[in-house]
Amino acid sequence: MRSPHPVRRTVSVLSVLVALAACTGDSNAQTDTSSRPNAAVQQAPQQQVPAASASQARTVALPDFAPLVEQVGPAVVNVEVIGETPTTSGIPGLSPNDPFYEFFRRFGIPAPGQGPQGSVPPPRGAGSGFIVSPDGYILTNAHVVDRAAQVTVKLTDRREFVAKVVGVDTRSDVAVIKIDAENLPTVRIGNASELRPGEWVLAIGSPFGLENSATAGIVSATSRTVPVEQSSYVPFIQTDVAVNPGNSGGPLINMRGEVVGINSMIFSRTGGYMGVSFAIPIDVAMDVREQLISQGYVTRGRIGVQIQEVNAQFAKSFGLDRPRGALVGSVEKGGPADKAGVQPGDVILAVNGRNVETSSELPGIIMRMKPGTTAKLTVWRNGKPVDLNVQIAQLEEPNQQRVSARDGAGGGNETAARLGLTVRQLTPQEKQQLETEGNLVVAQVSGGPALAAGIRPGDVILGVAANGRTSRVNTVQELAEATKKAGDAMALLIQRGDTQIFIPLRLG
Repeated sequence: MRSPHPVRRTVSVLSVLVALAACTGDSNAQTDTSSRPNAAVQQAPQQQVPAASASQARTVALPDFAPLVEQVGPAVVNVEVIGETPTTSGIPGLSPNDPFYEFFRRFGIPAPGQGPQGSVPPPRGAGSGFIVSPDGYILTNAHVVDRAAQVTVKLTDRREFVAKVVGVDTRSDVAVIKIDAENLPTVRIGNASELRPGEWVLAIGSPFGLENSATAGIVSATSRTVPVEQSSYVPFIQTDVAVNPGNSGGPLINMRGEVVGINSMIFSRTGGYMGVSFAIPIDVAMDVREQLISQGYVTRGRIGVQIQEVNAQFAKSFGLDRPRGALVGSVEKGGPADKAGVQPGDVILAVNGRNVETSSELPGIIMRMKPGTTAKLTVWRNGKPVDLNVQIAQLEEPNQQRVSARDGAGGGNETAARLGLTVRQLTPQEKQQLETEGNLVVAQVSGGPALAAGIRPGDVILGVAANGRTSRVNTVQELAEATKKAGDAMALLIQRGDTQIFIPLRLG
């Protein structure tokens, strides 16, 4: 939901005609008779050479996108958002824990600062979306509307509606919103699996608030894995279509006028468009849409393996004809893959007959399978293929419970001053909900070493490593004492979701 305040403007697309013509010199020659005695010199009649035989004029036309803009444009909307009012003040800009930080991180642009007299005004942003049903269901990006206090949808006919957020799925970055209207123009849904690199595509959205702007380019690649947290399962469409802040949530359209993706991210070192943009395949988005509308959340499958890419050296070591598949590095004990007989060192080549060319394809295939169903894995083991039947389990989403920012007792202020965070004791109910043995939770990150290291509200602190020793901490006072005794560096052992990791902090 995080985008600059919109300015209304439309960018038109012109079709360009390039004419290529080849020309050749006249090859007819006159006969010279002057060397022959008493010969009459006669002027040979000059003949007209048909233009068609001299050269063939060719006209090559680039695609005319105007009909597509006229067809799809009315179903593309501008989404304006007012976010939740921040509860803290005195910190310039946005921290990585702010719900709007994800938008600015994706697009690499500066976060907004504070309001007057130290107050922090509600964040405002804008994005795009497109109507998928005449009764007002709209698809957009999760990062456009996540944690929004108010969402306003503007149509191309200048009508405005307050929208309800039906559901948000951060893992796929897809959200569904709804406006109270009827007989709305809708887009036609295409098939993203039919896209080919080099194919022309069109994007319509509101870059920098310039409503209903059209940009065009080609598909650069398909099934791209983007190293963004929570997005590993989306096989992104990579294009060179100009996409900028405000385009988020807008449609990617093929030359048949069908939506094949949702524009989501760009790669940028400057904060602006650099020729690499990514879209969520429309089949992924529509599956998420159906689940969000029907049940309010998305269920995904898992089999309990850790995988890695098969390179040329691995392929040779395991006797494969070429690099392909997903190499199993470890198997969760008692998990679905373990029960099915999957072993470390197996290379998963196919799922239900669908080939797995790269390891990045496997998570998306498995996650889109319904929990409780059975899948046939074809694995490469000891130089030959082996078929195994595995029952798909349900992927548990990370706990996203918000933790209230209550100050801890006894030494809490000292800890906050040096580390840049506030902690408090977990209640028994919270410990049970988070499934943790820890007793301290990060309630607030205000800056300093904690912010630089990536500590987040909701992280459970289990222990401290400092001065060559590692010890558990169970109270705010114990954490404060350990922080006081540490030199210029320490590490916190935290639990985040179902993972335990050490995070180093430079105290200085």
